[in-house]
Amino acid sequence: MSGVYLDYNASGLVRPEVQDLMAKALADNGNPNAVHAAGRRARARVETARAQVADLVGADPTAVVFSSGGTEANAQAVASAIAAGCERLIVGATEHPCVAEAATASGKPVKMLSVDARGVVDLNKLRQLLGQPGRAVVAIHHANNESGVIQPILEAARLVRSAGGWLHVDAIQSAGKIPVDILTLRADSLTLSAHKLGGPQGVGALVIGEGREAVRILHGAGQERGLRAGTENVPGITGFGAAAVCAARDLPTVQSHAAWRDAAEAVVKAAGATVIGEGAERLPNTLFMAVPDWESPQQLITLDLMGLMVSAGSACSSGKTKPSRAIVATGRIDMATGGIRISGGWGTVEDDWKRFAAAWVEAYAKQRARAAERAGADA
Repeated sequence: MSGVYLDYNASGLVRPEVQDLMAKALADNGNPNAVHAAGRRARARVETARAQVADLVGADPTAVVFSSGGTEANAQAVASAIAAGCERLIVGATEHPCVAEAATASGKPVKMLSVDARGVVDLNKLRQLLGQPGRAVVAIHHANNESGVIQPILEAARLVRSAGGWLHVDAIQSAGKIPVDILTLRADSLTLSAHKLGGPQGVGALVIGEGREAVRILHGAGQERGLRAGTENVPGITGFGAAAVCAARDLPTVQSHAAWRDAAEAVVKAAGATVIGEGAERLPNTLFMAVPDWESPQQLITLDLMGLMVSAGSACSSGKTKPSRAIVATGRIDMATGGIRISGGWGTVEDDWKRFAAAWVEAYAKQRARAAERAGADA
């Protein structure tokens, strides 16, 4: 790939080990539900991957239900909690849209759980919301997809458990970057996505906690023990398992990315950027920064032309910049359309962060000079 890729939180580059095993699975394709030799080999690949994914998060393999990705897995988690008797939902203000929209689509009452200026959920507010009538499913992601802010899941779990609720943890961004253990977190359900780990896109998993049961949201035949209809994506699942093994192997070294991130962060802060989530515990690979006078789409285009691939904290649609959920939730409305996210991964080296920081500072200085020139001409 030409250029510097720093968008692993959006989608990690597929690891070579994953590519190799997926190619072998594609070459030896068989329906994993067939009883002949090819089917048995396909089934073996699926079950091997199930155990590998389970190991990444400290779960029993029987707790893993494969899906088409994190969005489907999150929807299944919400549906499973409601089927277990939850009557309402409490959703973190910075949750991924797929969780927030699944909650809204459930037809149950939804309350928003506020965050502080760093982006950390308000546990006192959670306690207050749990005290209201009706069993609640509480959705709090382990780490925010934009800012990388890590949430106090165990503390939240204690509150949810004492109120008789169901805690759903979207661990799609945290898995492979920090330790994730479903038993330690005391989560009732947890979701993962292969392509955040260096696996393929289009494969995810719902992991069900002890004493909980999943319900299917896709109906048909009896695949995935009757919990998810549709022939399993054997090459994708194989790649997911391989990515999980690699992520677990590399976990001890991922923390080294924090020093590279911190050095780049210091450079851009000195040039005028605000770091979103500063002061909170964050993923070691993630920097989310914003300025009030340079919108994110323009930043992305400029950096892309300089050979750097990052992403926005907001989405651009029909020429309009949508405010970042994470920035809005922390109260920095003035910067809500000027955020960009830089995220490293398994293929990132220290020089990539240095190149980004130098390029952004140079580009921002030129942007401000042009703005000053226009202001002078208009005076």
